[in-house]
Amino acid sequence: MTPRLAEEAINSRLTCLPIESLPLTQCVGGTLRENVYAERDQPPFDRVTMDGIAVESGTLRRGIKRFRIQATQAAGAPPLKLETGDLAIEVMTGAMLPVGCDCVIPVEQIEVADGYANLNAAVVSTPYHNIHRRGADGRQGALLLEAGTLLRAPEIAVAASAGMARVRVSSQPAVMVVSTGDELIEPGEPIADYQVRRSNAYAVAATLRKRGFGRIGDDHVLDDENMLRERLALHLTTHEVVVLSGGVSMGKFDLVPKVLLQLGVQEVFHKIAQRPGKPMWFGVGPSGQAVFGLPGNPVSTLLCLIRYVIPAVAAAMGTRRELPERLALAAPVTVQPALTYFLPVAIEADDWGRPWALPRPPNGSGDFLSLAGTDGFVELPPGPNTYPKGFVASVYRW
Repeated sequence: MTPRLAEEAINSRLTCLPIESLPLTQCVGGTLRENVYAERDQPPFDRVTMDGIAVESGTLRRGIKRFRIQATQAAGAPPLKLETGDLAIEVMTGAMLPVGCDCVIPVEQIEVADGYANLNAAVVSTPYHNIHRRGADGRQGALLLEAGTLLRAPEIAVAASAGMARVRVSSQPAVMVVSTGDELIEPGEPIADYQVRRSNAYAVAATLRKRGFGRIGDDHVLDDENMLRERLALHLTTHEVVVLSGGVSMGKFDLVPKVLLQLGVQEVFHKIAQRPGKPMWFGVGPSGQAVFGLPGNPVSTLLCLIRYVIPAVAAAMGTRRELPERLALAAPVTVQPALTYFLPVAIEADDWGRPWALPRPPNGSGDFLSLAGTDGFVELPPGPNTYPKGFVASVYRW
């Protein structure tokens, strides 16, 4: 099972998450499930882009350099009308262009005294100078956002501009993060020499939250078959996605695959031809729950989460798929085994500002300390081979 085939196997068995209508303020990080169309032209009127005075450009071309200020046009007010060509209307940025005017002279190019504006020699008389024309950015009814768009700050602003107080988005999946193992001890608790800190669950939850997932549960289960079966049975009834860390390899206490089978979770695959993270397990529960069994070594856990779990959940939410980022290696890398190799990297710019992927190989899949200061990992083809500096590979960021 290659990484690409594993990805296809996961996506082909996912159940599309339901749709809900939410207030726009609650949709940041959500996936849009309807098209958004322009409510009206954008800008909806000829919009002043500089504080100054609005005049008729033909008057400027006739050589007139002094105008009596007729009135002031504020933003958010109905447009005034220029009474005669030798007058000017003071205007504010964002205001409607007064009727009869087609040119705005910025305050930096005028002097105002006793109700008159005197123009300096740098004034430009081009029609619609310093004016954002109506419909220049988009026309009424134009498609602004497509279903499948991830709603970030710019997309939220676009939806608001279209008058959308609520939008239809994918429901957030409830995700349960489960770590397994007798040796794991919570941060802050007393710890013995033969025990290790429970860190994987924190990395998994942080990754999910960073990508906008808010419904995240957490559990730690000892290496006890009955306890594991009882707790996983509960989680499968309350969560659409279960992400386990540990218990999926070939050891005596690697009980996760056995217990999941007892609970009616259908195994789709177990093991991927990759390093690290080869023992990864994936299955589908009786009600379509997605169950990911990630290897317990910290580097493997995080790599598999980024490479498979995050894209899978995004696909179930209807998020439009984006191709991975591609960067060149900043140094040669030798891959010995005939397995896809995931290599942590730091992304650094050269003297020309071009980004490069600098290899930062860990000291094995348990060396999570080496991940601090890295930006993600590259996916390199199976070996044996040496990939030179400049070899372009897909990059997955933390």
